[in-house]
Amino acid sequence: MRPYIGITDFTASEQVDLLMRYFEDYPNTKRMLHVGVMTSYKQLHGLPSKWQNVFPKSSEIADIFQRDDVYNCLHYADYDGHPGLRQTLGKAIISGGPKLHSLQLDMIWPDPDAIRSAIEDTGNVTDVILQINKFAMGQCQEQPHLVARRLKSYQGIVTRVLLDKSMGRGAGLDARLLTTYARAIVETIPEIGLGVAGGLGPSTLYLLDPLIKAFPNISIDAQSRLRPSGSALAEPIDWDMAGLYLKRSIEYFAANA
Repeated sequence: MRPYIGITDFTASEQVDLLMRYFEDYPNTKRMLHVGVMTSYKQLHGLPSKWQNVFPKSSEIADIFQRDDVYNCLHYADYDGHPGLRQTLGKAIISGGPKLHSLQLDMIWPDPDAIRSAIEDTGNVTDVILQINKFAMGQCQEQPHLVARRLKSYQGIVTRVLLDKSMGRGAGLDARLLTTYARAIVETIPEIGLGVAGGLGPSTLYLLDPLIKAFPNISIDAQSRLRPSGSALAEPIDWDMAGLYLKRSIEYFAANA
């Protein structure tokens, strides 16, 4: 499974074109650019939320996913467990358009049957990423083997997991802790793809050090720390910072291959 370098909060296809220029200097990298676009239950249903002016409108999402040489991923957020998951996920997938590759579920142990049905209804997604967030870990008593055991019910549906206790707040990840979760997961489901997030940016890739030694093909995602303020609510991504993060990430993984 090809690993990615993720950036979440793209709002225009021109931003993708800009960052893909960095890959021209690294033709031998095996990593792909994860183009992350955010949406949520409230955004898809036209309900007011503090994120309504940050996330793109549903009608704008497909226009961001224009390229085939990247990993187009729609992040669907719903930590409140609203009803009608099958229908809402179907709505999300359709909004992603024909070049949507992946759906990331920023949720707390969503119903696997609803996910499967939404994928079958639309037939437009090849990967499903499940965010293993602090609430998901908490429901498993913060025990990696219990997280891995619960993931078994998603086998054949979820193709990747993102270990992410920060959940967009920019809190630095604990690589040693996440290594214990990663080990438990791959021992239980060897074929699953691993990713991590939490406070990553152009100056914090060192946070990965203990983890990258054990899992050199792990994927990463960044969001809040690609802004001077460190807040996704306060300002949009600084694309110079994002470019530097991308460049340094490619070099970091090459040095640790």
